[in-house]
Order: sequence, then structure tokens, then C-alpha cells
Amino acid sequence: MGVFVTSLLVWLMLTRFSYSELVVGIIVSLIASMTFRKFHEIKFDRKLPMRVLYYLVFFLPVFVVEMIKANIDVALRVLNPRLPLKPGFVKIKTKLKGEASRLFLANSITLTPGTLSVDVKKDTIYVHWIDVKDTQRKEKYISQRFEKSIKEVFE
Repeated sequence: MGVFVTSLLVWLMLTRFSYSELVVGIIVSLIASMTFRKFHEIKFDRKLPMRVLYYLVFFLPVFVVEMIKANIDVALRVLNPRLPLKPGFVKIKTKLKGEASRLFLANSITLTPGTLSVDVKKDTIYVHWIDVKDTQRKEKYISQRFEKSIKEVFE
């Protein structure tokens, strides 16, 4: 049911509202929900409005700010090749329990320029970082910036 509602809402946001679009959206959403129902962890319960609100108020602004900062950092490194560059892999232990929340964290890391989540194994995310200085600091940074908000939204 959750995949159907989510798919239909996305469909309606991306298309103009008309009865023919609604019928096509319902059909496509049914097919999508039948196909992907075993892979989703979206829970539609009474806490959903609070989780969405928490996402919009607490996670999204922090994520946008961090993404802007990372964009500036990468742009400066491109424009000034003399800036230090020490690429490497960082192993980040996460306290998140659910697969969806760990996946969301890994994707949030990847969407931040200069980082790329390479693999997620149980409670560890392997990240390629453009400038690795202090791995413990990077892990603490991820934990403080993203994990708490994602936990409130997904778990």
C-alpha cells in the first residue's frame, strides 16, 4: 500500500492533473507496487506526518547547507590545484538499524560532492573521500550531521 500511495503521489506531482493522467497513474502505481513491494520499508502510520515534518525541518536544511559547503570546497580544489588533496577510503560505522535508513545515509553522503559511498555492509559504510585527514573526525561528522535526523525519519 505504501509503495502504491508513494508512486501515485509522485506521479501526480510530475504530471498535470486530469482524469486520464489519474487513471494512468493508478495503473502505473499498481504495477510498481506489485513489482517493488518486497523491497520497500516505507511505513504509512500515524507518525508519518511528523517524520515528513522532521525531514523537511531538520534534515533537509542541514543537508542543503552541507551540500553547498562541499560544492564550494570541490570548486576551490578544481580552481586551485595547489590546495591539498589526499583522496582515500573512510570506513564509517553507523548506528542506524534499518536498511532504508542506511541506504538513505549512503545516498546522502554520495550526493555531497567530494564523497562517494562505495559499499554498505551491515553497519559499515565505505566512503571514498576527496580529502581524508582524520577518519574519526569524518565519522563523527557524519554521525552528528546526518544520522540523528535520518534515525528520526526512518526508525
